[in-house]
Amino acid sequence: MADGNEAVLFETRGHVALLTLNRPEAMNAMNRDLGRALAAGLARVAEDGGIRAAILTGAGRAFCAGADLKERAAGGDSGAAWHDVEGFVYGRATEAHPKPLIAAINGHALAGGLELALRCDLLIASERAQFGLPEIVHGFFPGGGGPQRLPRMIPRPMAMEMILTGDSIDAATALRAGLVSRVVPHEMLMETAWKIANRIAEHNPVAVRAVREVANTSDDMSLPLALRFGSALRWIVGQTDAAKTGSQRWVERR
Repeated sequence: MADGNEAVLFETRGHVALLTLNRPEAMNAMNRDLGRALAAGLARVAEDGGIRAAILTGAGRAFCAGADLKERAAGGDSGAAWHDVEGFVYGRATEAHPKPLIAAINGHALAGGLELALRCDLLIASERAQFGLPEIVHGFFPGGGGPQRLPRMIPRPMAMEMILTGDSIDAATALRAGLVSRVVPHEMLMETAWKIANRIAEHNPVAVRAVREVANTSDDMSLPLALRFGSALRWIVGQTDAAKTGSQRWVERR
C-alpha cells in the first residue's frame, strides 16, 4: 500500500513502512513542507501497531542534502518556523523512536541529511553514497547533532576532519569507518533494505524495542549499571507470550 503527498511518499508492505523524501529536483533538501511531512510520517510509524520497522530513503540522486538554504536565506533571522520544524525532525521525531529505523542511503547524505541518518538504527549505503557535514563551509556548524554523534560512531580523528573541513567521504570509506553496516550495488539498495527490515519485523516487537533501549542508553551508564538495566528489561520481555513460545519451539527443535 502506498500513499503520501508530494513531499514524502509513504508505503507499507506487511509490517514495514517505507518513507521516501520526494524533492529530487532539490536533492531532497529539507524545507518546511518536507520537514512537516517527514515528521508526520515518522509519527504515523510510531503510532501504527501494525508497523514494526521503517526505511528512510530519498528520491533521485540524493538521500537528503540538508536544509534548503534558499528557503532559510529568504527567511532571514525570522526563520522561527523553520527552526521549529528542524527541531522536531532532528529531535523529537526520531529521538527514542519506538520502532527500528533503517536509512537506505541512495546518494548524497549531507549536513542535516547526514544528521537525520545518524538518528537511525542502521545505515546501509549504495556504492554511490556520499556523507558529509559541509556547514562549516557556509559559515556556521551542524545544529542537528552531527558534531556530537559522528565522533561516537566513527574514529574521532576522521569525524573531526569531516566536521572541520566540510569534506565528504564516499561509501567505501564510510564502510571502513563503521558508519554504515554494508555497501551494496545501487540497484540492490532497496531490495537489501526491505530484506533487513522484514527480518527485524519477524521478531518479537517487545524484545526489539527493549534491546534498542538497552543499546541506546548503555553508553551513558557504567557497565555494571548497564548490565543491571539490561537484566531488568530482559526479565520483562521474558514474560511475553512471544518469548515463552519461542523458547518452547527451540527446545522442541533440539
